[in-house]
Amino acid sequence: MKPRVLAAGAVLWRDGSRRELAVIHRHRYDDWTLPKGKLDDGETFAAAALREVLEETGFRADITGYAGETLYEVDARPKSVVFFQMVAATATGTGVLDPDEVSELVWLTVDDALGRLSHADERVVVASLRADES
Repeated sequence: MKPRVLAAGAVLWRDGSRRELAVIHRHRYDDWTLPKGKLDDGETFAAAALREVLEETGFRADITGYAGETLYEVDARPKSVVFFQMVAATATGTGVLDPDEVSELVWLTVDDALGRLSHADERVVVASLRADES
């Protein structure tokens, strides 16, 4: 069995509010997704998630909790993505730091994000956070 690919990402909330979250468009895959990416060697899930949020959204962020995990296969290898809830703290002033990967960042309400996200497993993560709020 091939080793599992480890990745981390975030449900990034704006202004400490649970009303809008960041969704990015990746032109390479033509999809709308939460900020996420593979762990670098020796990197923790939390450190990778913070790095990916900065690279893909241009925001430094604070982790406020666990958001969920997705498991799926990519190129016949299992992949695990651990998601954290984060609050955007400060923008870098330059916007998306990885324009080769991310073509657009939008801030959406939970309902709008559920309609925009391309991947069902990420919709489950976001929907579970909405359920936690009620």
